[in-house]
Amino acid sequence: MKKPTTRNAWAWIPSLYFAEGLPYVFVMTVSVIMYKRLDISNTDIALYTSWLYLPWVIKPIWSPIVDNLKTKRFWIISMQLLVGGALAGVAFTLPMSNFFQYSLAFLWLMAFSSATHDIAADGFYMLGLSKHDQAFFVGIRNTFYRFAMLAGQGPLVILAGQMENIAEKTSWAWSITFFIFAALFAAFFLWHLFILPYPTSDEKRGGKNIKEVIADFVDTFASFFKKEGIGVALIFILVFRLGEAQLVKLASPFLLDDPTQGGLGLTTSNIGFVYGTAGIIALTLGGILGGVAVARHGMKKWLWPMVLAMNLPNLVYVFLAFTQTQSLTVITASVVVEQFGYGFGFTAYMLYMIYLSEGKHKTAHYALCTGFMALGMMLPGMVSGWIQELIGYKYFFVWVMLCTIPGFIIINFLKIDPKFGTKENK
Repeated sequence: MKKPTTRNAWAWIPSLYFAEGLPYVFVMTVSVIMYKRLDISNTDIALYTSWLYLPWVIKPIWSPIVDNLKTKRFWIISMQLLVGGALAGVAFTLPMSNFFQYSLAFLWLMAFSSATHDIAADGFYMLGLSKHDQAFFVGIRNTFYRFAMLAGQGPLVILAGQMENIAEKTSWAWSITFFIFAALFAAFFLWHLFILPYPTSDEKRGGKNIKEVIADFVDTFASFFKKEGIGVALIFILVFRLGEAQLVKLASPFLLDDPTQGGLGLTTSNIGFVYGTAGIIALTLGGILGGVAVARHGMKKWLWPMVLAMNLPNLVYVFLAFTQTQSLTVITASVVVEQFGYGFGFTAYMLYMIYLSEGKHKTAHYALCTGFMALGMMLPGMVSGWIQELIGYKYFFVWVMLCTIPGFIIINFLKIDPKFGTKENK
């Protein structure tokens, strides 16, 4: 039976990017909530979970292996199976007395597996779609990626909160929750094993010797850093999320902390509702509208509106920190504004990295872009907990807004083809 080289993108893009986003949210966001509920300090949470960004920072080192050995399809399916095993490992270790060290070890395994999955999935996306379809579906893929992140903070956290009430022991509640999601990844593995297409360009890369692989590796790196305007592009990738890199580490602790400590005192289930229901709807709309807008008029025209949409809504955290409102309605509305803006604005950021990656080694070059993106999240995130405990939540969120300024400055120096992302640029 002939293997299908193409399939309706709606059949695999949503599930692929949902599966890509889940391990990331487990490692970077859910772990923050979990460790906060297990009484780990903000400083330790921010420091150690930020170190987990490292696999995404250094993944370009092994991206040529993914690019040259086997197929992107093979790597996608294999890594989904390995992520499921890592989730089960976290679940097994949480009830132990020294759970922090052991669970971090399995989170490291999950992080490396997820980073490898990212390389393969993003390369598969570019191999399986035309340039116009890439522009159109970038909003869809980002939406489902963020949908996974919010689902992890929504249904997963709500489930963990309910388990806390039933089990009356936080560690067991989270253990059961992680077992459930390990089973989910087994399902992802089976679905993509049968539903992913076999693009003709995703041919096997086997047969190369070590010398040829090393030569390709050097050529890939050299060609990336020879791109026109690469210096400005890398500065943009590194500083554009300077504020968010710190915000994302302390948002959940802020919502969970008692009002006497400057937080809002929400329950585990409250956070699940705020992010998992209202936030998902807002982000979905923002992401889809962002993709449609770019597909019609090009990325360059929408760059400034999207940059504003992504950064200015972070002001809601300044408002929440200074008022410490106890109204779930007001808190939810604030998150809706922030998530809609993020969904709309992040479209330009991701599409710019695709634009920068165009060329012979597009898969490896995109991995390099996301590696620098992860570095821009890792370094500020590591010190964010220390900064927050030093100046408090109120002035921490003011600091976050100040950190958005470099991003506004650097975009003025970007050079982008006005037709990129439009139907004419297929």
